[in-house]
Amino acid sequence: MPHPPAPLADALVQTGRPARVEGRHVNLPIELGSTMVFDSLAAFEAARDARYDSGTLYYGRYGNTAVFELEQALAELEQAAGVTLTSSGVAAISLTLMTFVRPGAHLLVADHVYGNTRAFCDGVLARMGVETEYFDPMIGASIAGLIRDTTCAVMFEAPGSGTFEVPDIPAIAGAARAAGVPSVLDGTWATPVNCRALRLGVDVVVASLSKYLSGHSDCMMGMIASTTAHARDIRKTVMEVGDKTGGQEVFLALRGLRTLKLRMAHFDAAGREMAAWLAAQPQVKRVLHPAFPDCPGHEHWKRDFTGAAGLFAVVFHPCSDAQIAAFVDALHHFGIGVSWGGYESLVLPVTPQRSAGTWAEDGQLVRFNIGLEETASLKADLAAALPLLNPASE
Repeated sequence: MPHPPAPLADALVQTGRPARVEGRHVNLPIELGSTMVFDSLAAFEAARDARYDSGTLYYGRYGNTAVFELEQALAELEQAAGVTLTSSGVAAISLTLMTFVRPGAHLLVADHVYGNTRAFCDGVLARMGVETEYFDPMIGASIAGLIRDTTCAVMFEAPGSGTFEVPDIPAIAGAARAAGVPSVLDGTWATPVNCRALRLGVDVVVASLSKYLSGHSDCMMGMIASTTAHARDIRKTVMEVGDKTGGQEVFLALRGLRTLKLRMAHFDAAGREMAAWLAAQPQVKRVLHPAFPDCPGHEHWKRDFTGAAGLFAVVFHPCSDAQIAAFVDALHHFGIGVSWGGYESLVLPVTPQRSAGTWAEDGQLVRFNIGLEETASLKADLAAALPLLNPASE
């Protein structure tokens, strides 16, 4: 009988580790190499024929022992049939979509997706003759009415990038599967600690390992976790394109996994504390945080997630761009950067892009990533800068 899945905390510590031999290292070493040699032609040909299978040693671009250990660890965490690593989160998204699209195909994409997802669809896929239709992410099971005979995939995020709506994952995935269309979810925000979307009916989960999964802002990598039906096709696409992860990045991602559950617990608590504090400030019109009841889709988050991340957004009362710039520049504990999920706090003004609808808020949208600093220090930093957003400061 197969062993039951290990508890999450155990899996994070025990998977992707060196073989159980006496005197072993705690961590796998950095593994570097391109050419792999064989002692017989038959062994070489067998490896060549199985090169798209995770675990087959054939040539460095297809993976090595450390790569396969990380893929297996992530597959266990996501409860996936297979995981393929990519060189970045954007590569994970792009290569997954490339697996499913064909010239003349119709692709459904949620209107709140990551900007680089939209850029890939409107740029590369458009040039390939793929029609991308953007849909209201809160459409739920009604997405069935948008699916055509030529629809090749449904791509969405939970929560949305920048605006943090939480779609009904099982409803969208279920409608897509009923129509024979694969669903793809960007699950970077939640990580498998807080949501295992494959268990909710999603076919493919993509994520940036550069963020929470590695956790230290020093690793660029992506992940594609999928069901049995799509695992081999996705892996074949990644390998045929020639995407490759680096040995040091694999080492860093394996290291980061060990503390993921502890870090996510801190980010959840600190994020909620900081969001609640900001919500009470006079300059703040609205806080967009999935754990807060007034966030769109909060009921979906409460049902499908076991926790929250430390990334959320704030809508400030209408003010000038110059005021927002002055506010952001005045912060000392918050760096200005496009990524998130590391140990440092970040701040970034955001301008949502919409095709299926409009962004209705009339205030200024600013995204916050809460790191590992003392929340008292973060509050003091914000309290000193917030008066720059008052009308009298113009």
